[in-house]
Amino acid sequence: MDEPVTPRTTVRRHPERGAYDRATIDAILDEALYCHVATLVEGSPRIIPTIHARSGDVLYVHGSTASRTLRALRDGAEVCVAVTLLDGLVLARSAFNHSMNYRSVMVYGTTREVTDPGEKWEAQAALVDHVVHGRAGHVRMPDEQELKQTSIFAVSLAEASAKVRTGPPKDRDEDYGLPVWAGELPLRLEPQDPIADPRLDAGLPPPANVTRYRR
Repeated sequence: MDEPVTPRTTVRRHPERGAYDRATIDAILDEALYCHVATLVEGSPRIIPTIHARSGDVLYVHGSTASRTLRALRDGAEVCVAVTLLDGLVLARSAFNHSMNYRSVMVYGTTREVTDPGEKWEAQAALVDHVVHGRAGHVRMPDEQELKQTSIFAVSLAEASAKVRTGPPKDRDEDYGLPVWAGELPLRLEPQDPIADPRLDAGLPPPANVTRYRR
């Protein structure tokens, strides 16, 4: 396990759950479908959900150019980006010791607006592929006008950490004898059968990356 990067990324509450190695951080970011981006806009806190994609040491987030919060990021705002994967409910014998099993990442940094056409194109493809692997190769990618309506920002992963909880509940010794069921209720994201667009051409089947979708 690597050392904490900065005081901001050091896990203080349950420090044993902290993880600072990039392999753990990258895996969580890559599996999570979306993130939340928090920043200050004119002195007021703002947080928005959006799609993200990791490319090496950079995390890309995107949204509409009309977004007030995203417009504020153009000035190189300080942000906190968070993702969470919920793996299960932890049901204890006491109400106090109920918990959840989860994997989460916090990223701190300064935003950089992506304006280079080549990087913006690659970032857009990465965002599409993050949602469905290989999707960018199947669809019409944005034209120049659509790209103008999309803001993409890059955040370095130099200041990031993960926090992970696994395992059964941890009750007080005197509570283990209580006649209460305790344990874990695993949860997972499971895709259902695809539903075709009503205007889809007849006979066009969904591709394998849709029918076999996995995170």
